Amino acid sequence: MALTVPCVRPIVAAKRQLRGFLARSYLSISVVGSAEVKPPQKKIRRRKPPNMKAFDESLSWEDRLADAVTPLWRLGYDEQLHVKQQNQEHILSHFSSQLAHLTSAQALGFSVQPIRPSPVRDGYRNKSTFSVNVGVDGNPKTVGFYLGTGKDRNIICVNGDHLVNMPEKHKQVARCYQEFIRLSPLEPCLLLHRGGHWREVTVRSNAKGQTMAIVYFHPQSLVPEEIAVHRAALVEYFTRGPGAACELDSLFFQESAMTRCGHEVSPYQLLHGQPHINEELLGFKFRVSPDAFFQVNTAAAEVLFTVARDLCFPEQAAQSGGGGAGGTLLDVCCGTGAIGITLSPAVERVIGVELVQQAVEDARHNAVLNGVHNCQFLAGKAEVVLPGIVPQLSSSEEGGGARGITALVNPARAGLHYRVVRALRNQPAIRRLVYISCKPDGEAMRNFRELCCPPDPQKKLTGEAFSPRVAVPIDMFPHTQHCELVLLFER
Repeated sequence: MALTVPCVRPIVAAKRQLRGFLARSYLSISVVGSAEVKPPQKKIRRRKPPNMKAFDESLSWEDRLADAVTPLWRLGYDEQLHVKQQNQEHILSHFSSQLAHLTSAQALGFSVQPIRPSPVRDGYRNKSTFSVNVGVDGNPKTVGFYLGTGKDRNIICVNGDHLVNMPEKHKQVARCYQEFIRLSPLEPCLLLHRGGHWREVTVRSNAKGQTMAIVYFHPQSLVPEEIAVHRAALVEYFTRGPGAACELDSLFFQESAMTRCGHEVSPYQLLHGQPHINEELLGFKFRVSPDAFFQVNTAAAEVLFTVARDLCFPEQAAQSGGGGAGGTLLDVCCGTGAIGITLSPAVERVIGVELVQQAVEDARHNAVLNGVHNCQFLAGKAEVVLPGIVPQLSSSEEGGGARGITALVNPARAGLHYRVVRALRNQPAIRRLVYISCKPDGEAMRNFRELCCPPDPQKKLTGEAFSPRVAVPIDMFPHTQHCELVLLFER
């Protein structure tokens, strides 16, 4: 399924020409003893020999990577859905058993609906991050995905051209980035404390084919003037060199000495093109910045948002035309505002809370872009913001009112902070809560228990308990074992 791209295997003459213009770009770069009284002896920690037998040597490196990244790729799609349905039912059965134990009574049953399939199954990812490390051939400037672990000291970086969940454009950018760093005089940064500069590259795209690339770079001891030369070479390669075949709409560069950091800590530098790409969901348009959260499968996100809307406002799902249901939607971990904005026609107002300042700015822009005037987005930690605003919402005339507050939470894998759960649980105006989880068998399970357990003054969970009503799995990640779970709680 991979296409042949001119920059993958350049002919000798073209490669020499490329080395020539890159070389011109880089012209300005300067390249225990014993004692009479023996102290207590420390326990000697012996390193375990590396586990070099962790890989199945009967498989090619490509198949090993595919099995790690897309473990269900060998199954037909109906079989994949069956496996995921069973996994979600097992997780929810475990939750039901825990709930019965907490309440010392028979747990109320709740339905698990059939998994919703993804409309797009191959090449669906709109965001991919490619790492840099030692490849199968020993080249440390290999761009792809890791196999092995640092603990076992057997990390191998394998090219991802054959992976079925990524679009061809992402793979093309990764190939070109590999070609560029192999021609660069700078070493790759494989471990932060061991030197080197070139790190991973993230590629984002949309349904219309717009493509953004973000290159991460460790400055080490380089002075700004030296870094500027390498930035210029990167731009030259992707705009006038072989990388121009990628037709990037945006090229960003981030200097950082940390594994991960946001725009506020280390700004994303726009080297070429537009500062954002745009995406469309359910008739609404959204601006996406380099580090903004956006659902990785746009087509399946439309399914997810539709399910969330129907669970938040079931009275509207029963109507053909819709119409505002009134009340307030409290959108926790709102990202760029996608869910809140798409659900805004159903309520009097939407209050979104998000940690990442740039995402909040995007959300506010997206509301204006779509002519939505009943959304307010607040920046800050949910555990800090919510305890202050939830009481105000319930007492405000245009807030809860008779309709009350509907809460929708879409946290990361770490789940909700306990103070967020406490604020939601202890607010009587919140009668319905929809929880979207990408890992319900992780920390989200703790959240489920805290929402549904009997009042616990010791944990300051004094509000009436929620009860689970219905769960809907959605296949956001075909060929993998993961899916999104939407769970409705009511009281």
